[in-house]
Amino acid sequence: MVAGAVKADLLSDLAAATDKAITEGRGIEEFRRDFKSIVAKNGWTGWTGEGSVKGEAWRVGVIYRTNMYTSYSAGRFAQLTAGNFAYWVYRHGGSRDPRPEHLSWNGMALEPAHVFWSTHYPPSDWGCSCYVVGARTAAAVGRLGGDLAKKLPANWQARDPKTGAPVGIGKGWGYAPGASVADIIQKLAPKIGNWDHQIAKAFLNSLPDESADAISRAYRALPSTQDDARRYAQRVFAGTEGGTADMRPLPPVRTMGLVPSDDAPRIQELTKTEVAGFDYVFDTDGVKHVLRRHTDQAVEAASGQRAVTASDFVLLPRVLSDPDAITRSSDTGSAEAAVVYEKVISGEKYVVVMAARGQKRKQLALKTMYIKARWK
Repeated sequence: MVAGAVKADLLSDLAAATDKAITEGRGIEEFRRDFKSIVAKNGWTGWTGEGSVKGEAWRVGVIYRTNMYTSYSAGRFAQLTAGNFAYWVYRHGGSRDPRPEHLSWNGMALEPAHVFWSTHYPPSDWGCSCYVVGARTAAAVGRLGGDLAKKLPANWQARDPKTGAPVGIGKGWGYAPGASVADIIQKLAPKIGNWDHQIAKAFLNSLPDESADAISRAYRALPSTQDDARRYAQRVFAGTEGGTADMRPLPPVRTMGLVPSDDAPRIQELTKTEVAGFDYVFDTDGVKHVLRRHTDQAVEAASGQRAVTASDFVLLPRVLSDPDAITRSSDTGSAEAAVVYEKVISGEKYVVVMAARGQKRKQLALKTMYIKARWK
């Protein structure tokens, strides 16, 4: 287990370094500098190329180029999938020492749903620089270097007995980079809570609705997100923001991801506010309102409710992601239009009131929360 954790740390650091070099356009020299510090930090020894300038340059180049090609290919896969192309055209990357199978696929044009792409979408091995382009018409196929008359070899699905992968596909490369959207979402979701609120929100709003919804939902489902809501409430309840129990200042606002695009029309109807691009948030004001109004057991019992505790906030993301109902709030205590989210959990009805904060802040913010006990 220790070895596995060390390897995960090493891979995580290398992934972050390649991501920085690629997404920020820093290039291989930036990654080369990071590589040296990462290797030293993680105590990685025995790797091929260690101990010589040429060996290190080769190893750095392999890691960087592989991530570059795979990242580029994943982005192209997403563009092709969204582009409604009639054909996808396989193009050889032009290697001086080409793999025969890859060269044989050059110019082949197949419909996007063809099973070929699920295992043979490039890159398909170390150093592979092949790529795919989309064509909307037969004429476009020809302009892009494709040939509709070219057919797949009869044995294209044959497996290499040594690797178990299709012939011409490297071991572990038999998948389409970018196709495993669920994996990408699960990797991206934890980042939302680590970013500044405005950065996280801008990132989510830069995505297509379907992707933003999926990542926001995955973020709300994370145990760490749910526990973060509890810890935030505990500090407010204890009155320790900036105090002796925890000297770190509380973030002014915590995001719960974007309002789902499917729910936006209903919320807009109820609040008369255009909520596209809004995110769910809670802050100290909302938590303090709950503390003042709904934590006295005697008062709550008189209304058939039970006192809210800081631990109940762990369920806030779940209520927002999967409410049983969304209704118009009748609370007239402020000028903000609000909606009520209701969800029955373990025999109790959680009622969460979220207020729409105009077009400047674009937030659906926690106003209050209470719990109806013994609900059936």
